[in-house]
Amino acid sequence: MGYMETYERWLSSPVVDAASKAELEAIKNNPKEIEERFYRELEFGTAGMRGILGAGINRINIYNVRQASMGVAEYVKKADGAQKGVLIGYDTRHMSRSFAEETAKVLANAGIKVYLFDTVHSVPEVSFGIRTLGCAAGVMVTASHNPKEYNGYKVYGPDGGQLPPEAVQIVIDAMEATDIFDDVTYMELDKAIADGIVEIVGPALNEQFIETVMTQQQNPEAVHEVADTFKLIYTPFHGTGSRPIKEVLKRIGFKNVLVVKEQDTEDGDFPTVKSPNPENKEGFTIAIEMAKEHDVDVIIGTDPDCDRVGIVVRDKDGVYRTLTGNQTGALLVEYILRSKKEKGTLPADGVVIKTIVTTELAAAIAESYGMEVMNVLTGFKYIGEKMTEFAEKHNHTYLIGFEESYGYLVGNHARDKDGVVATMLIAEMAAYYATKGKSLYEALQDIYNKYGYYDERTLSFTMPGKDGMEKMAEILSNLRSDPLEKAAGMDIVLYTDYQKQTIKDNAGHVSPLKGLPKSNVLKYNLSDDKTYFIIRPSGTEPKIKLYLGTFADSTEEAEKILDKVLSSVKEQLGL
Repeated sequence: MGYMETYERWLSSPVVDAASKAELEAIKNNPKEIEERFYRELEFGTAGMRGILGAGINRINIYNVRQASMGVAEYVKKADGAQKGVLIGYDTRHMSRSFAEETAKVLANAGIKVYLFDTVHSVPEVSFGIRTLGCAAGVMVTASHNPKEYNGYKVYGPDGGQLPPEAVQIVIDAMEATDIFDDVTYMELDKAIADGIVEIVGPALNEQFIETVMTQQQNPEAVHEVADTFKLIYTPFHGTGSRPIKEVLKRIGFKNVLVVKEQDTEDGDFPTVKSPNPENKEGFTIAIEMAKEHDVDVIIGTDPDCDRVGIVVRDKDGVYRTLTGNQTGALLVEYILRSKKEKGTLPADGVVIKTIVTTELAAAIAESYGMEVMNVLTGFKYIGEKMTEFAEKHNHTYLIGFEESYGYLVGNHARDKDGVVATMLIAEMAAYYATKGKSLYEALQDIYNKYGYYDERTLSFTMPGKDGMEKMAEILSNLRSDPLEKAAGMDIVLYTDYQKQTIKDNAGHVSPLKGLPKSNVLKYNLSDDKTYFIIRPSGTEPKIKLYLGTFADSTEEAEKILDKVLSSVKEQLGL
């Protein structure tokens, strides 16, 4: 069926609601928009679905959410998990509560026990809840840090981590076998609740989560030592972090937590920011003005589903600087390992896990403490898989996992990024360094002085729509058929193709890449033996992502190297 036929089917279907039909009628004279909404179905990948809200098969709406839920129901039944049930959470985005309820209705009709959160909850609370309740699966309705136009549907397995490929395939196969209108079945939510199939979950599980997070404190005494004078600012960016984070910070002893009131609202329009992404300094504008007024050194912000954390710190000149995810991760690795070593609790089999695009500074820090470092593919699901493997085999002790995209997890209570535990530890870390007369900015400089000046950059090149998808595919295809040989005057001495599972040197010798699954990623190591860049398409957005990294004797030198490499790569790729 062509995209125009699919469009007409949506317009004529008795299942489609009047508002969606009106939305589609409004674009009847816009063939490009019709094509973009109907040329393909919204992809269900390893992280579920994510897309722009609206009517159409290439948008996210109640119809493909129901269809996806039919797929989840099939996965749960095949795993004999109907009685164990599915936990459903949702964030503050537009349609999140509605999508959560539609999911519950489909699963309940399939005879699957459902645990539905009573209000908005964070990603880590859902992951923790799945594990605590012993569920067979979980669903989180969120689009993480994407702009307000987006929403998404993430599916988790019984360990609280995102589904592995074989489980995802079961969901996809069931979705493909289910007509989006004719084959979807569901029951009314009120009846499902009355019949006991759907159970509303709230305060008791919240309390368990908070108590568990608090066990990850490294130096609780540091907070109490400076509690009367130490101040920090927190903003939830209109998201789910507000309740658990404010409660945790209060319980561990912080007395002066200033909250950005304008951003402490559950508002899916995210009215105070261009995008609710803690990677962007723009979102911290109000908080920075507050910090200047109240003489505050550190600001912490979490995205709408509270799985990512960004921080702003004041430097020695009084300038407020946004730290990258790599810098924050390096601070946390150093702080946790140092704290455990000081207390004599650093395990001999300790492991730090990071992704292949995450700073090598973390490896340098971990190795200096005698800890092993493991690299996994991009995506926190791979960190979660390693954690579950450790728990089953008892062969390593997990210490911290993080990725450059502002996601961190300390503790075994979840299998996804946890902005609650990360915020608690960042705040405690700031208090700890305050007891030493240092700011977080100064602590970061100490790390650079000790290990070298590492610099990393992450750039995204947006390529929306059908044309964008085709351009991304063309760029990756061209890179494989005609590999780059130089960048910024340096030879490319190693070329790693994670899709083909090969490593090729500049002499033409090819060796197999071992230990990682296939992924559409290309990595280039340059002849200075310290600089690299990585290219991959985003798994959740219409973007090509470019990662660069190096280290040098000074920040200025490292920046110069990356400036030259970036300019060269962009020119060669036409970006």
